[in-house]
Amino acid sequence: MIRMLRRFWDILRRPSVHLSFGFLTIGAFVMGILFWGGFNTIMEATNTEKFCTGCHEMRDNVFAELKNTIHYSNRSGVRAICSDCHVPHNWTDKMARKMAASKEVWGKIFGTIDTREKFEAHRLQLANNEWRRLKANNSLECRNCHQFESMDFTKQSKRAVDAHSTLLARGEKTCIDCHKGIAHSLPDMAGVK
Repeated sequence: MIRMLRRFWDILRRPSVHLSFGFLTIGAFVMGILFWGGFNTIMEATNTEKFCTGCHEMRDNVFAELKNTIHYSNRSGVRAICSDCHVPHNWTDKMARKMAASKEVWGKIFGTIDTREKFEAHRLQLANNEWRRLKANNSLECRNCHQFESMDFTKQSKRAVDAHSTLLARGEKTCIDCHKGIAHSLPDMAGVK
């Protein structure tokens, strides 16, 4: 065992051509930590309200609407920010969402929704994209804060109790099926089934 450790140590300290294998390994480890730390810092910076509302398209449209809802201001002081509802919390789903959202950068570059009129013209498409995503992941972002097991049915309306205790409990519906427009204005739904 000691002979094997001594041999391993000799390999680590023996120079490759100019640098030892040990130095290269430790250097790669340190660079990996720096890269991962920088990458994670950037990912978290893009999840802030300041980042999300940095462009006037979001600040003047959907963020202005959010300010008038219970998700922004309420008696308990709990406040949802953009990433709470639009970015999954676990790492793999978050990375997939970030990659999918990168196409939104193209919309910014090409001015797809740079005026209120353009935004309203695309609102139904944008809303449908989010509703489809939330339906596909069983309203994961809603469930990060709102847990079925913690619902107090005695404080809900009869209609809500009926829906939550049957349709939601059996998995027949998910949050977004009934709560479209909960944090933003609904698009013009004329002609939509």
